[in-house]
Amino acid sequence: MSTFLLVHGAWHSGRCWDRVVPLLESAGHRVFAPSLTGYGDKAHLLSPEVGLGTHIDDIAGLIEGERLDDVVLVGHSYAGMVVSGVADRVPERIARLVFLDAMVPEDGETAADVLPITKQLIDQAVDGWRIPPMGLFGVTDPDDVTWLRSMLSDQPVRCLTEPVRLDNPAAKAIPRTHIHCVAGQPKGITRRPVPAGEPVRELPTGHDCMITMPVELTELLLEAA
Repeated sequence: MSTFLLVHGAWHSGRCWDRVVPLLESAGHRVFAPSLTGYGDKAHLLSPEVGLGTHIDDIAGLIEGERLDDVVLVGHSYAGMVVSGVADRVPERIARLVFLDAMVPEDGETAADVLPITKQLIDQAVDGWRIPPMGLFGVTDPDDVTWLRSMLSDQPVRCLTEPVRLDNPAAKAIPRTHIHCVAGQPKGITRRPVPAGEPVRELPTGHDCMITMPVELTELLLEAA
């Protein structure tokens, strides 16, 4: 049995994993899919002070509070920043990192450094600190679109401008898997090359693959574990 910890990306909530969680559980695994501060059941906590560090604290705190070990830590999109910071903090608890169509930072980088197009969103922030959801993330089915919109919240600018600290040598030894969604790649989005030796898998769907291809995604997560 593995322990999967699924971390959602910007604007989303833990509900985005609702189609994946039961599939992993039915395969005999323990699964956590929390909402980060400012989203889902924590939407009332959204504020200008919420940043990347807040979200790293959320996930590291859950791991330590639940005494989780051998965690398969999955970060979608912006949460690539989050899981990187968590792995740097508690590397002994992490069995594998999975970057799911995710930002993959270097030490000291912000989300805006990893994905420069993000700077345009920051410049257009409402009230100077919150960014409304953009687009539909490759989701096209009308029912899925309605469901997706029901879970989206604004993203605090601080999440995109706060640097991540990655200076723990032990974190560099954690195995990594990258899963790329390769259909309908938006203009202005460029992935960095994946380092040699780190496996890459692809899904022929849009960015929110946990909604559009949950079965296929689950199969890749089980393979990674």
